[in-house]
Amino acid sequence: MNRIEGERYALVAFDRYLEMEQRGDELILSCTEEDYNDVWKQYFDMESDYGRYRNAVPEQDEYLTQAAAFGCGIRILRQDVWEMLISFLISQQNNIKRIRKCIETLCERYGEKKSIESSMGSGFYYTFPDVETLAQISEEELRACNLGYRSRYIVGTSNSILKREVDLDGLRKMGYKQARGELLKLSGVGEKVADCICLFGLHHMDAFPVDTHIRKAIETHYPSGFPFERYAGYAGVMQQYIFYYDLMNVT
Repeated sequence: MNRIEGERYALVAFDRYLEMEQRGDELILSCTEEDYNDVWKQYFDMESDYGRYRNAVPEQDEYLTQAAAFGCGIRILRQDVWEMLISFLISQQNNIKRIRKCIETLCERYGEKKSIESSMGSGFYYTFPDVETLAQISEEELRACNLGYRSRYIVGTSNSILKREVDLDGLRKMGYKQARGELLKLSGVGEKVADCICLFGLHHMDAFPVDTHIRKAIETHYPSGFPFERYAGYAGVMQQYIFYYDLMNVT
C-alpha cells in the first residue's frame, strides 16, 4: 500500500486500483458497490470472524493475548497467488523498502499502464506483469531492475509456470500440504517462501511461515513448542499477530 496523504492509501490488486481512508473507527473504500462485492470484500477477507480467532487465545498465554490485542486489525488478505509467488522470491534477503522499489520497477517496466480518476485527479498505475511477460524476460534484464541473484529464480519459476510444470490453477484446488509440496518444486522457493505463498496467496490459514523473528519468539515464549493444535485452521493468523508484535519492537 502507498500512502497518498494523511490516513489515505492506494493499492493495486487483480489489475484494479483502490483508494482507502481510515476515519476514526471507519475504513472508507473508494469503489463501487459492485467492485466491493466482487473483489474487495473477498480480498480483505471481510466475512471471516477474527474476533473468534483472538478469543481462542487463553488468558494464561499472556504473550499471545497481548500480541493479538496489539494486532487486532490484522486480516489475512486473499491476494493473487502469482503476484505473491514473485513478490516473495524478491523478498529473500531483502528489506521492505527495497522490496517495494523492486516490485514497482518490475510493474513499471513490464506491467500494463492504466488510467485512473482518483481523489488526486487524473493519473495512472501499472498492473503486475503476467506469467507470459515475465517468462520472456532475460536474467540480465531483470538484474537491471536491481533484483540481483533473485533474477534467476524469477526466470526459472516463470518458465516452470508457463510450461505448467507447476499449475497455478491446480494449486488453488489443493490442500495446504499438497500445495506446499508443489511450490517447493519451483526455483528459489524454500520452506518459508512456500508457507508465505500458501498463507497470503492461497489462503491456507494453517500455514505458519517461520523466519528469524518467528523462530526467536517461539524459542523465547514457547520453549516446548507452539500449540498448533489449539489453533488448527487459523495458526497463520496467530503467526501474523506474533510477527507484527515482534516487528513493532513491543516485546
